[in-house]
Amino acid sequence: MHTLGSLVLALQTQGGPGVESSSGGIVARVAGSSYIAQSVLLILVMLSIASWGIFLYKWWTFRRAVRQSAQFLDVFRRSNKFSEVQSVCRSLEDSPLVGLFQSGYAELTAQLRQISPDVANGPNPAGPAARPTLKSLTAVDRALLRASVVEVNKLEHRVSFLATTASISPFIGLFGTVWGIMLAFEGIARTGSTNLGAVAPGIAEALITTAAGLAAAIPAVLFYNSLTQRAKLFAADMDDFSMEFLNIAERNFT
Repeated sequence: MHTLGSLVLALQTQGGPGVESSSGGIVARVAGSSYIAQSVLLILVMLSIASWGIFLYKWWTFRRAVRQSAQFLDVFRRSNKFSEVQSVCRSLEDSPLVGLFQSGYAELTAQLRQISPDVANGPNPAGPAARPTLKSLTAVDRALLRASVVEVNKLEHRVSFLATTASISPFIGLFGTVWGIMLAFEGIARTGSTNLGAVAPGIAEALITTAAGLAAAIPAVLFYNSLTQRAKLFAADMDDFSMEFLNIAERNFT
Protein backbone atom coordinates (compact mmCIF):
# COMPACT_ATOMS: atom_id res chain seq x y z
CA MET A 1 0.00 0.00 0.00
CA HIS A 2 2.83 2.39 0.78
CA THR A 3 4.38 1.68 -2.63
CA LEU A 4 1.03 2.20 -4.41
CA GLY A 5 0.46 5.50 -2.61
CA SER A 6 3.91 6.71 -3.57
CA LEU A 7 3.25 5.86 -7.23
CA VAL A 8 -0.07 7.72 -7.29
CA LEU A 9 1.55 10.76 -5.66
CA ALA A 10 4.34 10.73 -8.24
CA LEU A 11 1.82 10.56 -11.14
CA GLN A 12 -0.17 13.47 -9.72
CA THR A 13 3.00 15.51 -9.33
CA GLN A 14 3.99 14.86 -12.93
CA GLY A 15 0.48 15.23 -14.39
CA GLY A 16 -0.46 18.52 -12.74
CA PRO A 17 1.82 20.85 -14.68
CA GLY A 18 1.08 18.95 -17.91
CA VAL A 19 -2.65 19.57 -17.58
CA GLU A 20 -2.12 23.26 -16.91
CA SER A 21 0.27 23.65 -19.83
CA SER A 22 -2.11 21.83 -22.21
CA SER A 23 -5.03 24.04 -21.21
CA GLY A 24 -3.16 27.27 -21.70
CA GLY A 25 -0.62 26.11 -24.28
CA ILE A 26 -2.70 26.88 -27.37
CA VAL A 27 -3.60 30.36 -26.16
CA ALA A 28 0.03 31.07 -25.29
CA ARG A 29 1.22 29.86 -28.68
CA VAL A 30 -1.37 31.99 -30.50
CA ALA A 31 -0.42 35.03 -28.43
CA GLY A 32 3.26 34.48 -29.17
CA SER A 33 2.84 33.61 -32.85
CA SER A 34 3.85 35.82 -35.76
CA TYR A 35 1.67 38.59 -37.13
CA ILE A 36 0.98 36.51 -40.25
CA ALA A 37 -0.33 33.60 -38.18
CA GLN A 38 -2.45 35.90 -36.05
CA SER A 39 -3.86 37.57 -39.16
CA VAL A 40 -4.72 34.18 -40.65
CA LEU A 41 -6.48 33.14 -37.44
CA LEU A 42 -8.39 36.41 -37.34
CA ILE A 43 -9.61 35.93 -40.91
CA LEU A 44 -10.71 32.37 -40.15
CA VAL A 45 -12.53 33.44 -37.01
CA MET A 46 -14.38 36.15 -38.95
CA LEU A 47 -15.34 33.68 -41.70
CA SER A 48 -16.57 31.20 -39.11
CA ILE A 49 -18.67 33.81 -37.29
CA ALA A 50 -20.18 34.99 -40.59
CA SER A 51 -21.02 31.40 -41.57
CA TRP A 52 -22.78 30.72 -38.30
CA GLY A 53 -24.67 34.00 -38.55
CA ILE A 54 -25.86 33.30 -42.10
CA PHE A 55 -26.91 29.76 -41.21
CA LEU A 56 -28.90 30.81 -38.13
CA TYR A 57 -30.62 33.64 -40.01
CA LYS A 58 -31.47 31.42 -42.98
CA TRP A 59 -32.66 28.62 -40.70
CA TRP A 60 -35.03 31.03 -38.96
CA THR A 61 -36.20 32.46 -42.29
CA PHE A 62 -36.83 29.04 -43.81
CA ARG A 63 -38.81 27.94 -40.78
CA ARG A 64 -41.08 30.96 -41.14
CA ALA A 65 -41.38 30.30 -44.88
CA VAL A 66 -42.43 26.69 -44.31
CA ARG A 67 -45.03 27.66 -41.74
CA GLN A 68 -46.48 30.50 -43.80
CA SER A 69 -46.47 28.44 -46.99
CA ALA A 70 -48.63 25.82 -45.30
CA GLN A 71 -51.05 28.54 -44.14
CA PHE A 72 -51.13 30.13 -47.60
CA LEU A 73 -51.86 26.85 -49.38
CA ASP A 74 -54.69 26.16 -46.94
CA VAL A 75 -56.26 29.55 -47.72
CA PHE A 76 -55.62 29.18 -51.46
CA ARG A 77 -57.31 25.80 -51.73
CA ARG A 78 -60.31 26.76 -49.59
CA SER A 79 -61.04 30.07 -51.33
CA ASN A 80 -63.42 30.40 -54.26
CA LYS A 81 -61.94 33.64 -55.59
CA PHE A 82 -58.41 34.84 -56.16
CA SER A 83 -59.36 38.17 -54.57
CA GLU A 84 -59.93 36.37 -51.26
CA VAL A 85 -56.43 34.91 -51.45
CA GLN A 86 -54.97 38.30 -52.33
CA SER A 87 -56.38 39.77 -49.11
CA VAL A 88 -54.26 37.47 -46.90
CA CYS A 89 -51.01 37.76 -48.85
CA ARG A 90 -49.74 40.74 -46.86
CA SER A 91 -49.74 38.73 -43.63
CA LEU A 92 -47.84 35.82 -45.23
CA GLU A 93 -45.10 37.66 -47.12
CA ASP A 94 -42.32 35.32 -45.94
CA SER A 95 -43.74 32.50 -48.04
CA PRO A 96 -42.24 32.27 -51.55
CA LEU A 97 -45.61 31.06 -52.82
CA VAL A 98 -47.08 34.48 -52.09
CA GLY A 99 -44.72 36.10 -54.57
CA LEU A 100 -45.73 33.59 -57.23
CA PHE A 101 -49.42 34.10 -56.60
CA GLN A 102 -49.19 37.89 -56.69
CA SER A 103 -47.27 37.84 -59.96
CA GLY A 104 -49.71 35.41 -61.59
CA TYR A 105 -52.72 37.25 -60.20
CA ALA A 106 -51.42 40.59 -61.50
CA GLU A 107 -50.98 39.16 -65.02
CA LEU A 108 -54.38 37.49 -64.83
CA THR A 109 -56.09 40.70 -63.75
CA ALA A 110 -54.32 42.78 -66.41
CA GLN A 111 -55.58 40.46 -69.16
CA LEU A 112 -59.14 40.26 -67.86
CA ARG A 113 -59.42 44.05 -67.70
CA GLN A 114 -58.66 44.35 -71.40
CA ILE A 115 -62.15 43.67 -72.70
CA SER A 116 -62.31 43.38 -76.46
CA PRO A 117 -64.39 45.97 -78.39
CA ASP A 118 -66.67 43.25 -79.80
CA VAL A 119 -67.68 42.24 -76.30
CA ALA A 120 -67.95 45.80 -74.92
CA ASN A 121 -69.96 47.15 -77.92
CA GLY A 122 -71.84 44.05 -78.91
CA PRO A 123 -75.25 43.93 -80.63
CA ASN A 124 -77.02 43.43 -77.30
CA PRO A 125 -75.36 45.65 -74.68
CA ALA A 126 -78.21 45.11 -72.24
CA GLY A 127 -77.75 41.36 -72.32
CA PRO A 128 -75.75 39.29 -69.84
CA ALA A 129 -72.06 40.06 -69.57
CA ALA A 130 -69.77 37.85 -71.55
CA ARG A 131 -67.62 35.36 -69.69
CA PRO A 132 -64.13 36.84 -69.19
CA THR A 133 -61.44 34.95 -71.02
CA LEU A 134 -57.67 35.04 -70.99
CA LYS A 135 -55.86 36.24 -74.07
CA SER A 136 -52.70 34.27 -73.34
CA LEU A 137 -52.25 31.54 -70.78
CA THR A 138 -48.60 31.41 -71.80
CA ALA A 139 -48.12 34.97 -70.54
CA VAL A 140 -49.39 33.91 -67.12
CA ASP A 141 -46.97 30.99 -67.20
CA ARG A 142 -44.09 33.37 -68.01
CA ALA A 143 -45.10 35.66 -65.14
CA LEU A 144 -45.06 32.72 -62.75
CA LEU A 145 -41.68 31.62 -64.08
CA ARG A 146 -40.17 35.06 -63.57
CA ALA A 147 -41.54 35.22 -60.04
CA SER A 148 -40.16 31.76 -59.31
CA VAL A 149 -36.67 32.86 -60.34
CA VAL A 150 -36.93 35.92 -58.10
CA GLU A 151 -38.06 33.87 -55.11
CA VAL A 152 -35.32 31.28 -55.58
CA ASN A 153 -32.73 34.05 -55.70
CA LYS A 154 -34.10 35.38 -52.42
CA LEU A 155 -33.86 31.96 -50.82
CA GLU A 156 -30.28 31.44 -52.02
CA HIS A 157 -29.12 34.94 -51.09
CA ARG A 158 -25.82 34.77 -49.13
CA VAL A 159 -25.82 30.96 -49.18
CA SER A 160 -22.97 31.03 -51.69
CA PHE A 161 -20.83 32.68 -48.99
CA LEU A 162 -20.94 29.37 -47.11
CA ALA A 163 -19.56 27.55 -50.15
CA THR A 164 -16.82 30.16 -50.45
CA THR A 165 -15.92 29.76 -46.78
CA ALA A 166 -15.85 25.99 -47.10
CA SER A 167 -13.56 26.22 -50.12
CA ILE A 168 -11.00 28.80 -49.05
CA SER A 169 -10.74 28.24 -45.28
CA PRO A 170 -8.50 25.13 -45.51
CA PHE A 171 -6.19 26.94 -47.94
CA ILE A 172 -5.99 30.00 -45.69
CA GLY A 173 -5.13 27.73 -42.77
CA LEU A 174 -2.58 25.88 -44.89
CA PHE A 175 -0.95 29.18 -45.80
CA GLY A 176 -0.53 29.95 -42.11
CA THR A 177 0.93 26.49 -41.53
CA VAL A 178 3.44 26.82 -44.38
CA TRP A 179 4.47 30.23 -43.10
CA GLY A 180 4.92 28.90 -39.56
CA ILE A 181 7.01 25.94 -40.73
CA MET A 182 9.21 28.32 -42.73
CA LEU A 183 9.82 30.32 -39.57
CA ALA A 184 10.55 27.11 -37.65
CA PHE A 185 13.20 26.06 -40.19
CA GLU A 186 14.69 29.52 -40.11
CA GLY A 187 15.00 29.14 -36.32
CA ILE A 188 16.75 25.79 -36.79
CA ALA A 189 19.20 27.32 -39.27
CA ARG A 190 19.85 30.24 -36.97
CA THR A 191 20.46 28.19 -33.81
CA GLY A 192 21.99 25.17 -35.55
CA SER A 193 20.04 22.83 -33.25
CA THR A 194 17.82 20.02 -34.52
CA ASN A 195 16.64 19.01 -31.08
CA LEU A 196 12.97 18.01 -31.05
CA GLY A 197 12.35 20.24 -28.08
CA ALA A 198 13.45 23.26 -30.11
CA VAL A 199 11.58 22.32 -33.30
CA ALA A 200 8.28 21.02 -31.92
CA PRO A 201 6.88 24.32 -30.50
CA GLY A 202 7.24 26.11 -33.83
CA ILE A 203 5.62 23.29 -35.78
CA ALA A 204 2.81 23.00 -33.24
CA GLU A 205 2.21 26.73 -33.56
CA ALA A 206 2.10 26.40 -37.34
CA LEU A 207 -0.44 23.57 -37.24
CA ILE A 208 -2.92 25.67 -35.24
CA THR A 209 -3.90 27.58 -38.37
CA THR A 210 -4.64 24.35 -40.23
CA ALA A 211 -6.90 23.22 -37.40
CA ALA A 212 -8.63 26.61 -37.42
CA GLY A 213 -9.16 26.37 -41.18
CA LEU A 214 -10.81 22.98 -40.84
CA ALA A 215 -12.92 24.22 -37.93
CA ALA A 216 -14.25 27.00 -40.16
CA ALA A 217 -14.68 24.87 -43.29
CA ILE A 218 -16.45 21.78 -41.93
CA PRO A 219 -19.50 23.57 -40.46
CA ALA A 220 -19.71 25.76 -43.58
CA VAL A 221 -19.97 22.65 -45.78
CA LEU A 222 -22.73 21.22 -43.60
CA PHE A 223 -24.60 24.53 -43.54
CA TYR A 224 -24.34 24.97 -47.31
CA ASN A 225 -25.60 21.47 -48.08
CA SER A 226 -28.49 21.81 -45.64
CA LEU A 227 -29.65 25.21 -46.89
CA THR A 228 -29.23 24.26 -50.55
CA GLN A 229 -31.35 21.16 -50.05
CA ARG A 230 -34.10 23.19 -48.38
CA ALA A 231 -33.98 25.75 -51.19
CA LYS A 232 -34.47 22.92 -53.71
CA LEU A 233 -37.52 21.75 -51.79
CA PHE A 234 -38.96 25.26 -51.91
CA ALA A 235 -38.29 25.38 -55.66
CA ALA A 236 -40.18 22.10 -56.11
CA ASP A 237 -43.11 23.46 -54.09
CA MET A 238 -43.17 26.57 -56.28
CA ASP A 239 -43.26 24.44 -59.43
CA ASP A 240 -46.21 22.48 -58.06
CA PHE A 241 -48.02 25.67 -57.09
CA SER A 242 -47.44 27.19 -60.54
CA MET A 243 -49.03 24.20 -62.23
CA GLU A 244 -51.96 24.30 -59.82
CA PHE A 245 -52.46 28.03 -60.49
CA LEU A 246 -52.34 27.50 -64.25
CA ASN A 247 -54.86 24.67 -64.05
CA ILE A 248 -57.31 26.87 -62.16
CA ALA A 249 -56.79 29.77 -64.59
CA GLU A 250 -57.27 27.53 -67.62
CA ARG A 251 -60.37 25.91 -66.16
CA ASN A 252 -62.09 29.20 -65.29
CA PHE A 253 -60.85 31.75 -67.82
CA THR A 254 -60.33 29.90 -71.12
